[in-house]
Amino acid sequence: MNKPWLEHYAAGIAHEIDPTQYQSINDLAAAGMQKYSEREAFINFGTPLTFANLDKLAGDFASFLQNVAKLRKGDRVAIQLPNILQYPVAMFGALRAGLVVVNTNPLYTAREMRQQFRDSGAKAIVIFADCAPALAQVLPDTEIETVVVAGVGDMLINGVAPPFALPTAYAFYQALVLGADKPLNPQACTANDLAFLQYTGGTTGISKGAELTHGNIVANVLQNVEWMRPYLKMGEEVALLALPMYHIFALTVNALTMVHYGGTNVMVTNPRDIPEFIKTLKLYPFTVITGLNTLFNALMNNPEFAEVDFAKLKITVAGGMALQSVVAERWEKFTGKAIAEGYGLTETSPVATMNPLHGKPKMGTIGLPLPSTEVKLCDENGTEVAIGEAGEVCVRGPQVMRGYWHQPEETAKVMAPGGWLKTGDVGMMDAQGFVKIVDRKKDMILVSGFNVYPNEVEEIVAMHPKVLEVAAIGVADERSTEVVKIFVVAKDPTLTAEELMGFCKINLTTYKLPKYIEFRKELPKSNVGKLLRRELREVSPG
Repeated sequence: MNKPWLEHYAAGIAHEIDPTQYQSINDLAAAGMQKYSEREAFINFGTPLTFANLDKLAGDFASFLQNVAKLRKGDRVAIQLPNILQYPVAMFGALRAGLVVVNTNPLYTAREMRQQFRDSGAKAIVIFADCAPALAQVLPDTEIETVVVAGVGDMLINGVAPPFALPTAYAFYQALVLGADKPLNPQACTANDLAFLQYTGGTTGISKGAELTHGNIVANVLQNVEWMRPYLKMGEEVALLALPMYHIFALTVNALTMVHYGGTNVMVTNPRDIPEFIKTLKLYPFTVITGLNTLFNALMNNPEFAEVDFAKLKITVAGGMALQSVVAERWEKFTGKAIAEGYGLTETSPVATMNPLHGKPKMGTIGLPLPSTEVKLCDENGTEVAIGEAGEVCVRGPQVMRGYWHQPEETAKVMAPGGWLKTGDVGMMDAQGFVKIVDRKKDMILVSGFNVYPNEVEEIVAMHPKVLEVAAIGVADERSTEVVKIFVVAKDPTLTAEELMGFCKINLTTYKLPKYIEFRKELPKSNVGKLLRRELREVSPG
């Protein structure tokens, strides 16, 4: 196929990467840990974790999973942690034991946890202490037999167990001590072995587990490394890790890419605490920062941001949601460096395209396909459209997922012949190969980089005994791109917005909660009774 984008790569960037350079994430990580053993791999709350210590503790945790939890290659282990030092230890330990990591949002409600744990068949979990009460509610409905609890204050291994309501659980430090006392049997993983079950929303409202193999993740790390190579130096970089590691963007682009580079990831546990975040920016002379449009905007709206020293900043990457031009312009004015916007999906591990890091990015576009990545725009029949015409964005490359966990029908909907992934996003490509997204999946709502599917929200709201009908849409919001708005037909006229919001808070994660509730006598429908969300969007702001 014609690849006009290759002519616009920065000088020295290869058109292809060798995804067979490492057989697994374990091999890639081991190379970085051994070469840069004395460097700090992660820092959190001022506590450093060197590559040598990360290597040792990950081995201890892997031994615990094998010898105490009795897990075997291919078993699933859930990790439900914010950005704290225990996360990389648990993740690398699980992978070294040959296990599959199920990344789970610590903000999930008990209902959401139950669905994900049951679907994945997770047999063990490493969970944040604050989430333990919710886990206790759902544990009998899952296959989880081993629970390890971690808290911010225990800092890996200081002998202080965090409080939790699970009497048979292990504190994280206890797991490390038990593992250190037993022999480890490292599992050889290949590129085809499953590494992560990364859950993403589905059009039916039920989340699906994207099967990301060791080969998928290694390929995307190497693609990012190649894209950044002319601008970064091995063993010298410091990256701000503000996005949560359970999100594929931060996991691949930040954490694993820096491990390969021998760089230091400075972990921000609560990026919503902007004053504390800015203190971290002042404390560590960072060279790389990744984030969402909303995060960059929030930082710049704090007056203390102007006091941050950006002298060493080399690369800023935005992803997860559309980058607004006003935010990009302000960032460049503040820092002297442009933001490079990229694009990807959970299903692409995640990066498929990125703006060049040299010169000025092409604003309004998601950049060029990465090395070893092909992008084409197709019409409804799957025929490639001409340059400048709109079509569905389709991606092919070694970073494209294997499929959806135990959902062959859903996999068939997105995987086209020849290894092409149909993203559901509508875009256009210009003559230089730059891609612009012009529309998104029709009903999906994008809240601060997280996908919210209307059917899930509607299903929960409809469970309220006083609700007759409900429809959910996304409306524009300056702070989070979109927020959820629901239209409700009440079965009982005594139903109030406050009562309904209280019900939603019990069953939905914060970012899925409706910001607006509008009561109506009826909802618009087609002749066959299909709900017409389009008509609701047309009469709503944004």
